[in-house]
Amino acid sequence: MAKIAIEVERALARRAAEGSPGGVAARPLAAGEGWTARDMICTSGPQDRPFEERHSEVSIAIVVAGSFQYRAPAGRELMTPGSLLLGNPGDCFECGHDHGAGDRCISFYFHPDYFERLAADAGARGAGPVFRGPRLPPLRALSPVVAHGIAGIAGAADVPWEELGVELVARAVELVEGLPPGGSSPPPGGEGRVARILREIERRPEADLTLGSLAREAGLSPFHFLRLFERLTGVTPHQYVLRTRLREAAARLATEPAKVLDVALDCGFGDLSNFNRAFRAEFGASPRVYRREMGQRPA
Repeated sequence: MAKIAIEVERALARRAAEGSPGGVAARPLAAGEGWTARDMICTSGPQDRPFEERHSEVSIAIVVAGSFQYRAPAGRELMTPGSLLLGNPGDCFECGHDHGAGDRCISFYFHPDYFERLAADAGARGAGPVFRGPRLPPLRALSPVVAHGIAGIAGAADVPWEELGVELVARAVELVEGLPPGGSSPPPGGEGRVARILREIERRPEADLTLGSLAREAGLSPFHFLRLFERLTGVTPHQYVLRTRLREAAARLATEPAKVLDVALDCGFGDLSNFNRAFRAEFGASPRVYRREMGQRPA
């Protein structure tokens, strides 16, 4: 299990030992004029009743561990690692954990005026910081900025959080224009089946996770599982597993001195050439170049 997910498990264990209700622990990461970034670990679970909150600023949160339901005026979505939670200022929202306890997010908050300037520079249409949907799925275009944020909370030194926030706005503004509004209701029981599979993938991404094995675990035929998974997460099971493995590999390359081959094998890749090809396609650089750019010395 990834280090970032282990931190969630430890928080859940502390909560169980203390017998306390679920909640959110926020650790400041960085702040500047018009923006803040925080590391948020939530220990809520199915036994905790969700309550309504309100976005005071523009919110873009990178989900890095766990899964949960996010309900906002723009729709209802299942949030998964690698996806972006989008929030408009003034909007009420709820986060529910009907199918499992705990999650972790890197949350960026932008003052509306500052966000509007960034969005305009990034080519946003119209005025005002308004997201039409509540989520961006774990798309390839988001992988570099997501991996950079994960490396930051995993221990990478000198993470440029302000630059990361600006890049996050640019990617969100660009991608949200091409996605249909969210909010479709999943079939009865479908969301729980997929959420269970998502947590299984997160626990052991290096395992032999084929469409057939995941479908059997979910109790569905491969055809229906594929359709349901893509409908709820925005990507196919293969894409999701691959990106989970690549995010874990990127975090290790940025924070550990292990050999590239060892990282590749530990993260579920059968050979180095396949890993190098997939990594370059996802992040635009080879594993060695990525490691050097992140300031980590190889073994």
